[in-house]
Amino acid sequence: MRLIYAGLPAVVAAMALSFAPAAFADAKSDAVATITKFITAFNKGDQAAANATHTSDASIVDEVPPHAWSGAKALDAWSADFDKNAKTEGVTDPLVKISKPTRALVEGDSAYIIVPAAYTYKQKGKPMIENGQMTFALRKGSDGWKISAWTWSGPNPHAVTAKKKTN
Repeated sequence: MRLIYAGLPAVVAAMALSFAPAAFADAKSDAVATITKFITAFNKGDQAAANATHTSDASIVDEVPPHAWSGAKALDAWSADFDKNAKTEGVTDPLVKISKPTRALVEGDSAYIIVPAAYTYKQKGKPMIENGQMTFALRKGSDGWKISAWTWSGPNPHAVTAKKKTN
């Protein structure tokens, strides 16, 4: 009986560890899904859906003046400043595309995720692109993963050049 009892915890521990990678993958996928929901909402201009992806005390750092927002209504304030800046600069048709994370750390109820991003838009009718990355910090609560902070980092935007056809 002692041998069976002594071996049982080891078997249970081994079984639990075999599920850990799947749990980590699910947590990472769920956190990335929240980021994807935010980007989709931004691209659609759906402020309510974008707000639903953020914590109530989120922080944002972006190239749009005044460059930093935090606390209650941070995303609303950023969005208003983004729109104001877009009007001033003649920006229309904003669209963000993100790629597979280049780094994703999930530890319990917190996550740190970096995604490559491309921001395309028209500036006074001229197609522009800015390739960069977005870094996200997320927290998991009873209502799932929420973005607690994000940053945009990238070089100066440039005009989109037409590709030459080759025969």
